[in-house]
Amino acid sequence: MNKQLTIDLNCDMGESFGAWTMGNDEAIMPHVSAVNIACGFHAGDPSTMMKTIQLALKYNVKIGAHPGFQDLAGFGRREIQATAREVYELVVYQVGALAACAQVQQTRLQHVKPHGALYNMAARKPELADAIAAAVYAIDPNLILYGLSGSELIKAGRNKGLKVYSEVFADRTYQQDGTLTARSDKNAHIHNAEQAAKQVLHMIKTGKVISLQGAEVDIQADSVCLHGDNPEAVQFARTIHQILKDHDILIR
Repeated sequence: MNKQLTIDLNCDMGESFGAWTMGNDEAIMPHVSAVNIACGFHAGDPSTMMKTIQLALKYNVKIGAHPGFQDLAGFGRREIQATAREVYELVVYQVGALAACAQVQQTRLQHVKPHGALYNMAARKPELADAIAAAVYAIDPNLILYGLSGSELIKAGRNKGLKVYSEVFADRTYQQDGTLTARSDKNAHIHNAEQAAKQVLHMIKTGKVISLQGAEVDIQADSVCLHGDNPEAVQFARTIHQILKDHDILIR
């Protein structure tokens, strides 16, 4: 008897700020198994953090911190030259804030996933990856660290003794070295839900992704990410959830 395939389906959420609304978090929640909640630096604010945790509890979804660079205007997607020590401290600060919001609502964090430019820089810079892994371990060694499949962040988490989830992306295209296509490239994003679902299914079943150059690239898929700020996010979540269900792949 074949063992049932399982996958974690995560989404970046809680990215509204003040009077500004980003994404449709509640419509996506029923279709995912984990959420990465902005911690106030690239997006989010205390009220949004509290409300997003409440939503996650309502839909029985696992909660993670989504720390990024302090860059509201750039949504955390601009590279900031920070030292390893500064990165360690900004991760501790943001994860600590969300952990407190969780604690007062009688729940706890499951994971940490860096955001945007911080995530991408840590994927290729060992010193930043080590700083993030050290911060997560110091806060709680039981937290899971999410990072790009095959990246320095995954290596750093393993070296530190953390449980790691190698992450792949439903709505982004890949280069033949396994990195994500730069957002500045017109082909960086997938805008068709069926195409995204097809890519997800292929990654889970084969352990490979087809790059923009047409080459198959080895990939480890422990968790699939959806971007909550994507205008098509709700449709993507529904379509991917359904196609995984149709192929007897358990989302958890």
